[in-house]
Amino acid sequence: MGADRVFAYGAAAGLLGDLLLGDPRRGHPVAAFGRAAGAVERLLWHDHRGWGALHTAVLTGGAVALGAAAARAVRPFPAASVALTAGATWAVVGATSLAREARLIEDALTAGDIEAARARLPHLCGRDPQALDADGIARAVVESVAENTSDAVVGALVWGAAAGVPGLLGFRAVNTLDAMVGHRSPRHRRFGWAAARLDDLAGWPGARLTAVLAAAAGDDPRGAVRAWRADAHRHPSPNAGPVEASFAGALGVRLGGTLSYGGRVEHRPALNCGGRPVVATDIERAVRLSRRVGALALAAGVTGRLAARALHTRLLTRGRTS
Repeated sequence: MGADRVFAYGAAAGLLGDLLLGDPRRGHPVAAFGRAAGAVERLLWHDHRGWGALHTAVLTGGAVALGAAAARAVRPFPAASVALTAGATWAVVGATSLAREARLIEDALTAGDIEAARARLPHLCGRDPQALDADGIARAVVESVAENTSDAVVGALVWGAAAGVPGLLGFRAVNTLDAMVGHRSPRHRRFGWAAARLDDLAGWPGARLTAVLAAAAGDDPRGAVRAWRADAHRHPSPNAGPVEASFAGALGVRLGGTLSYGGRVEHRPALNCGGRPVVATDIERAVRLSRRVGALALAAGVTGRLAARALHTRLLTRGRTS
C-alpha cells in the first residue's frame, strides 16, 4: 500500500475516531507531552531567547523523531501503518472537544445562565470571562472555534499530508509549546519567543487553507473572501487574522473588538465590519462550519498528496526520456 493510501485511510479513521470518541478524560498523549514540556522547561529555563530556542528544538525535534521512528518501524506492514496514522491523527486533532465545549457554552447562554457560561469559557480560550456579557461570550466562542479549526484540525492535516506521522506529531508539539510558553508573560517574553515564531511559521499554510475552505463552505463565500482581503491584516496574529476574518464573512457576523487576557485589555479591529453582532445561536453555525472545513481539509490533503505523486512521476519519466 502506498503512502498516499496510508495517509488517506489513516487520517480518515483518525477523524472518525475523534468524532465518535473525542478526547480521553485521562491519559491524553498531548497532555503527556505537556507534562514533559513542563519538566524540560524547569531544567532549561533562562530569561533568554537562546535557551527558549533550545527548549523548542528539544521538544519539537523529539516529537518528530518519535513519529519518524514509529513510522519506519511499521512501514513494511500496511495495516499497522494505517493504524499508526489513525492513532496519531486522533491524538492531535481536537474537533469533537472543540464542538462539545462550544455547545456547552451555547446551552448555558440559551438558558440565560451567564455565570455557567463564564465558568465554562476558560475550557475553550484564555479570555477573562468576568469582563464579558452574553454577546461577548458568544463572540469569544465563535472566534475560538474559528482559530482552533485551523490549529486543532486543518493545520495538523496539512502537515500530516506533507510529512505523515512525523508531521502530525511535530505540528501538535509546536502548537502546544506556543500555548504553554509563547504568550507574552514576564516569564516567557524571551524564553517563549522561539516557540511563538515557529508556531507562526508552522501554522501559516493551515491558516490560509482554513480561510479558503471556510469561504467555500460558508453561507456567503463572497463575503468571506471580502472580509479576508479587507480585514485579516489588521489582526495582531498573522494566522488568526485570515481565519477569523473568513469565518466572520462566511457567517455574516462581526468579530473582533475589545477583549481581555489575564487582566490585559486589547482593542482589536473589527473583522467583517458590515456584519451583525454575534449572538448565541451563531455558535452552532460556527461549529457546523468548522466540521465542514475539517472534512474538506482531509479531502484537500489527500488530493494534494496524489497531485504531488503524479508530478513526481511525470518529472521522473521526463528525466529518463531526455
